[in-house]
Amino acid sequence: MQKTEILDKIKTTGIVPVIRAENAESAIKITEAVKAGGINVIEITMTVPGAIEVIAQLTDRYRDQDEIVVGAGSVLDAETAINVILAGAQFVVGPALNREMITAVNRYQKPVIPGAMTPTEVVTALEAGADVVKIFPAALFGPKIIKAIKGPIPQAKLLPTGGVNHNNVREWIEAGSFAVGAGSAIVKGAAEGDYSAVEKSASRFVELIAEVRGNN
Repeated sequence: MQKTEILDKIKTTGIVPVIRAENAESAIKITEAVKAGGINVIEITMTVPGAIEVIAQLTDRYRDQDEIVVGAGSVLDAETAINVILAGAQFVVGPALNREMITAVNRYQKPVIPGAMTPTEVVTALEAGADVVKIFPAALFGPKIIKAIKGPIPQAKLLPTGGVNHNNVREWIEAGSFAVGAGSAIVKGAAEGDYSAVEKSASRFVELIAEVRGNN
């Protein structure tokens, strides 16, 4: 899948589930539940034990299916970025701004989404070659941070992550977010082995995003 197609998939879906799990098996089950709930983009974080192997397994499983895009999250450096891409990751997300990581991902022509908090960091990320900028931790500011940044930097594609849930996702989208990232609001049911709850939460996010976009 080409870079522009991956970015279009993320934008169209409107949400990137941030998958953290205690083990590889749970991460795969969460992915399947999220997919069943109608979300076709997932982010496996490097905090998952054996994360690179999980990415490789998922990309192999869905190799012939265009409906799901597997990305890597919590990527801190260029070396890890290269490893996850070679394992099959279609996009790379970082919690902070690391120029070497951005350069490495661009070398492989995959979407790169570094983290930032301030307008200065957003501009620096764009200048370094970021395709989308992850606003993190978004909960510190709320949806108003999106409008505040896009006022002077309207070209920035912003993906707020941290604190996004069913109650406020409408506000994040309405504020001008390219898409949102959500972790615990989607995956929390998995801690008790309730993957049906994960599916229902994913489905609810899909419904809410479709409703707000349909009204705009």
